[in-house]
Amino acid sequence: PLHHLRFIDETIGHRPGVNVYAAMNILMLPDRTLFICDTHVNLDPSAEQIAEMTLLAAAEVRRFGLTPKVALLSHSNFGSHDNASAHKMSRARELLEQQAPELEVEGEIHGDAALSEEVRSANFPDSRLKGEANLLIMPNLDAANISYNLLKVTGGQGLTIGSILLGVNKSAHILTTTATPRRIVNMSALAVAAVKTH
Repeated sequence: PLHHLRFIDETIGHRPGVNVYAAMNILMLPDRTLFICDTHVNLDPSAEQIAEMTLLAAAEVRRFGLTPKVALLSHSNFGSHDNASAHKMSRARELLEQQAPELEVEGEIHGDAALSEEVRSANFPDSRLKGEANLLIMPNLDAANISYNLLKVTGGQGLTIGSILLGVNKSAHILTTTATPRRIVNMSALAVAAVKTH
């Protein structure tokens, strides 16, 4: 998909004021809807890029009529590890708290703590995140893509939508060769809806 992204960058470009592209996939599972970012674009994004893509993804979640509840996922849980990846996710949270103080966001955080308030409150009772996270921001492309593809298969017969390309000046999306006819129809409808709202 990255060679398609180069074409989109040359012909459409970034939305004004935006410096990053990102891809978000949606899993509509039997008991929850999860938005996962960045599944296809940034190999190892910086804290600043993660913060920016989180804001773009949160805006897209709102377009679906949902309140974004953001988890910045990591192998580290509330400072349990002292390394570059953990610091990156923690720094992204700090940036988001400055840029969007109204956004419900937590990190760096384990996946189980993101999806279970019981697990989270046992480790960090003062978390800003309440209930279950619905927007999962991954530390790198490997984590996002692997998580999405595992959940797509193991999460039951849930509906998948995406990849939704974020940060683009016009509505454009990139589909993989495994896209089903249903996903192609869904993405076409999503692109048309985005055009009507801009």
